[in-house]
Amino acid sequence: MGAEEELIRALGEHGVRYVAIGVWGVNLYAKEITHLFLTRDQDLFLPPDPGNLLRAWQSAEAIGLELICGDEPLDRPRDHFVAEAVVARRALTRATDGRDFLADFTLVMGDFDFETVWSERRSFRLQGVEVPVARLSHIAQSKAAAGRPKDRLFLETHKEILEGLIRRHEGNSP
Repeated sequence: MGAEEELIRALGEHGVRYVAIGVWGVNLYAKEITHLFLTRDQDLFLPPDPGNLLRAWQSAEAIGLELICGDEPLDRPRDHFVAEAVVARRALTRATDGRDFLADFTLVMGDFDFETVWSERRSFRLQGVEVPVARLSHIAQSKAAAGRPKDRLFLETHKEILEGLIRRHEGNSP
């Protein structure tokens, strides 16, 4: 089992609420048509809840991942006080094995609030574990809103495939 699957399993065991987003989330939809997109990380959108974030950190640490916030290791002790500060700043926390695995715990997904995305999520099974995933149209909209060059390139390059996946899974166009 790879780090991706280990983390998803650990998050489930710790009762962490999250939804998969980003290219990794798109890939969970695309697996059905065997068209996968290259991505270097696993993006997970979490609610702005310090207790939930703390459980996500504990999940990552339980499988030996390092935690980084900005360019620095996440402060210790990794407690509720630190989690509250990260949530207040909506800061990104990255879990990594120091080699090729990266998972981003983000508290921001464009203009979407977590509860809306959560209420409209879809679940996929990965190595026998349920993975909650944001609606594909939400992922595409948040990438468009981010406006980063890499997001614009992804959306433009894969526009037809994404539109087909959205029609297939949501019955409408982006």
